[in-house]
Amino acid sequence: MRLVPIYQEPKTSKKHPEHKIYPYLLKNLSITRPNQVWCTDISYIPMRRGFLYLVAIMDWHSRKVLSWRLSNSMDASFCVEALKEALAKYGPPEICNSDQGSQFTSTEFTEVLLNAQVKISMDGRGRWIDNRMIERLWRSLKYECVYLNAFETGTEARRGIGAWISYYNEKRPHSAHGLLTPAEAYDTANQNLRIAA
Repeated sequence: MRLVPIYQEPKTSKKHPEHKIYPYLLKNLSITRPNQVWCTDISYIPMRRGFLYLVAIMDWHSRKVLSWRLSNSMDASFCVEALKEALAKYGPPEICNSDQGSQFTSTEFTEVLLNAQVKISMDGRGRWIDNRMIERLWRSLKYECVYLNAFETGTEARRGIGAWISYYNEKRPHSAHGLLTPAEAYDTANQNLRIAA
């Protein structure tokens, strides 16, 4: 009968007509080391009642989640907080890639990147595949954590998502790096770069 549920799904990537859109810089770029490219995106987290928004900053090469924040609103502040935390902990990348959502094109977000001398890259309109690394993270997070737990409160969601991200970073080998976890891939590659320098 091909029945499908009809429900309102939150839109996480609304373009702002007055914000500057930056070109996509990753086409044909070989990403071979940590902090060469970071990517960021927002996903919605369904709760037993309602939903929250989750932003993450991820290192593209290692797939390590560098920082994340939950919010009940779509203003840019929680994205800026996550970005500032990642920059403080890991230093600036060469490029940061996002979609064209208003949070990432906002002056508050782009000024943090420009002040840190980070090149800004943005996906083509409607091209989720341009930011595929973080899209894969959302799929794993939702199927392995969010959909298995009907979170009642923001505190529960924060605790559950935090535990899953720690597991993902520290204990789960990533197929792109053989037996290495994202954290090991990030740390090992950085150590090799320091030795080579």
